[in-house]
Amino acid sequence: MSINPANEEIQDKSSLTMVSLVSLLMAVALGVIAALIFSPSGIPPLAQSLVGASPKAYWYLSRGAAFVALGLLWISMMLGLLITNKIVRSWPGAPAAFALHEYVSLLGLAFAAFHALVLIGDRYINYTLAQILLPFGSINYHPIWVGVGQIGFYTWAIISASFYIRRGIGPKTWKLIHYASFFNFIIAIIHGLASGTDTTLSWAQGVYWFLGGSFLFLTVYRIVISLLPQKSAVAQPKSSSSP
Repeated sequence: MSINPANEEIQDKSSLTMVSLVSLLMAVALGVIAALIFSPSGIPPLAQSLVGASPKAYWYLSRGAAFVALGLLWISMMLGLLITNKIVRSWPGAPAAFALHEYVSLLGLAFAAFHALVLIGDRYINYTLAQILLPFGSINYHPIWVGVGQIGFYTWAIISASFYIRRGIGPKTWKLIHYASFFNFIIAIIHGLASGTDTTLSWAQGVYWFLGGSFLFLTVYRIVISLLPQKSAVAQPKSSSSP
């Protein structure tokens, strides 16, 4: 999402350091370990679902990660729109909103990568790593719509990487790259609708309608605000002349 580069409240470099990224990954790993320790009864069914004759966990993990990634992408987009609309100035403030915008985008990208890579373990479609990484390489399952999602993932990766090179490429180029996030969100919705096995379910349709509708509303609001004439400086009071 585009941020006004002239805003002095926004930093010129990424707020996500390597230390914070490693800390985030360690927290996720510790959470998984804690879940396994405190829920030992769930380990045998989980193992059976992962390594049994007909493992289904990989597909369920992929679908779950897909909705998490889409939700995080939506949050990132909404934050970006709220920043450009200057709605976040009062709370939580532009710097905090921009940092959260960046964190959420990267976290969503990680879930999107997991959504794709975990399918290597699924035996129904038998994806190879090349088919997952190569756009439109999905031979056995919706090659067009899966390919659209792959293009969206790489677009998302480029947008996220631009956080770290913003100073080198300049604010205008950085802003131009971030306009691609609109395209990225739209094709993410299309990818989910066209290739998701749960698209026909009412709850999934509700999710798509809510995310797409709210995004469209805030985007139209942003366009309308940008087209309105800007408020000029406060007019000086007219000097009264004596009769």
